[in-house]
Order: sequence, then C-alpha cells, then structure tokens
Amino acid sequence: MRELVVDGRRISDDGEAYVIAEVGHNHQGSLEKAKELLRAAKECGADAVKLQKRDNRRLYTRALFDSPYDNEHSFGATYGEHREALELSREEWLDLYRVARELDVTLFGTAFDEASADFLAEVGAPAFKIASADLVNTPLLRHVAAYGRPIFLSTGGGTFEDVERAVDAVLAINPQLCLMQCTAAYPCEVDELNLRVIEVYRERFPDLPIGLSDHQSGIAMSLVGFMLGARVIEKHFTLNHAWKGSDQAFSLMPEGLRRLVRDLHRVPVALGDGIKRPLPSEAKPLEKMGKKLVAARDLPARHLLAPGDVEAKSPADGGLPPYELDRLLGRRLARPVLFEESVTLEALEPVAEPVAALEQ
Repeated sequence: MRELVVDGRRISDDGEAYVIAEVGHNHQGSLEKAKELLRAAKECGADAVKLQKRDNRRLYTRALFDSPYDNEHSFGATYGEHREALELSREEWLDLYRVARELDVTLFGTAFDEASADFLAEVGAPAFKIASADLVNTPLLRHVAAYGRPIFLSTGGGTFEDVERAVDAVLAINPQLCLMQCTAAYPCEVDELNLRVIEVYRERFPDLPIGLSDHQSGIAMSLVGFMLGARVIEKHFTLNHAWKGSDQAFSLMPEGLRRLVRDLHRVPVALGDGIKRPLPSEAKPLEKMGKKLVAARDLPARHLLAPGDVEAKSPADGGLPPYELDRLLGRRLARPVLFEESVTLEALEPVAEPVAALEQ
C-alpha cells in the first residue's frame, strides 16, 4: 500500500488530502510575518507549512550573485542582496519551530543545496522538499535522502526518464518518497497542468504516494488532482496579494486555502460507497415532486380501465408509482373510484385464475 508518514501524519490512498501551504519567501524575510503565515495556515486547516532555504553564496555563481537586480520585487540592489534579505537566520528558524509545535502544524523546507539540507536537518525539519529544478540533481537527491526523512519531490520541467532517474537515486537510500506532479511556471495556466500525469505516476510507481504541486491561481484543479489520485496538495500561500514578491499574486489568501482544505476533506465523503439507494433526506422532496396514479375522472364500479382513465399526478403520498400503469390498464374496477383518488390494485377485480391452475 502507498503510505508515507510525515511528522506523525499518515498519507495514503485511503486517507484525506495532506495540504501543504507553500509560504516560500512570502514572509519577505520577516520573522513576524512568517509567524503570522504559520498561524493563518493552521487556522485554515493546512497540515504543513513549507518555507525555502538557500545558501546563496554557495548556490549562485559570483556573476549572478553580484548582478544588478532592479525591479518591483527586489529587496536589494543585486540579486545576491535580494536573496540574502529573504533568508531567515538559524535562531529565527528555531523560533518558528517553537511556534509550529505550539500550533501543532508541521514545518519543513525546500533545500536548494546541500548546505541548506544540512541546515534544515539541524533545526529539526521532519521532511524535505526538492524543487523541480533539482529533479536532475542526483548528488543533492542522494545527500537529502541520506537523512532518512520523508521527501516530497517536484517534477516540473522533467521527462519520465528524469523522474525515473531521480526516483531510483532516492529509493536506493530512502524509501520515504512522495512524487509530485508539477508545472514549473509561476503562475501555471490551466492548459499546462497536465493532471493526467498523476494517473501515469500511480501506474509507474505503485508503491509511492503521489501529489500535486499546483501553481495555478484557483482551487478547482487541486480537487481534480485529488480525484485522479493525488493525496498531497501543495499551494502557495500569502496574507496579502499586494505584498512585494513575485509569488504573492498567484498565492492563495486565507479564505482560498480554507475553502480548498474544506472541499478536499469533503471529497471522500461525497464519493460514498457506490451503492445506489434512496436516502432519508430525499423523502420529502420526492414526495412533493413525485407522482402517483389517480383517476382522471369519476370511474364507476366494473369500469374497464383504458388509456386516459388514469393519470400520474403529484404528490407521491401513497398510491401506485407511474411505472405500474401497465398493470392497471385492461382491468375492471371492483368499486367506484372518484376523481383524483388513487387507483390501487386493491380497487381492481381479481384476475380469474387459469382453468389449468384450478384443476390442480
């Protein structure tokens, strides 16, 4: 059975969706905003909150680190300064873990490099996320896998060959893997989601839980992903679309995340057991809108019922349902039936038994 346990929470085909609020750097490098986002995600019903961690000076070339970065989303004059401004310190991460424990919400991060993976392991991350860009980074995959903690692996921009290579690299060391369908566009257009990959992943990797990292701005496609078999749903999350940062505009606000969690939890209940049966809640509406067979006019005793003598009329508060009409036509009434009175089998003369039956 597909199963992954993250911080005590079981993820499986027969369970509810595991919802990750991807904060990333939407906290803008502010510890207080990060705490606000943690609290809001918990209030919305998210199972986990995910941040990002980079060791920027090791991760980027000097040319990119020192390159000018002058745009509406910039937090620094160079790209390096911008990225450094968004990072939280070790003490701030530890403070966030204290808050997460108090809230009883799981906190982990995306490791963009080996040093960041080491950092997250040291501050107590119970799981790791690997970004789509590192799907082909087998050295990082092996390094993270060696910690023996659950891994959520995004697969945006990859081929099946890339995915299989990555899966093999992780599983050779660590069986705790969730494979995430993802399109690495921010935001992602609906026609680029390719949700059927979820079904293909389930066929190709029958032992792995499958998830969806959904960068589309709405919530409906995440529900479709769940129906196709994704049991982990990751959505970007913010408290203000107007905050500076390229991810803010397509991230869910609290009301959106709250509705997503609510609807995802409703889906298993709504699916039911597949047995078609009348339900108690349907009785009154169907009585009011349903129909019974009644006399179209006053009918005398001994009348031979013919088409036009009996009509189907509401409400269905007793009497015969319309599908019984053929059993009535051609039979004689044993007693008078008044206009709009129910025509029942008891109102008919008994049918004579066949001669052969009487002789037995």
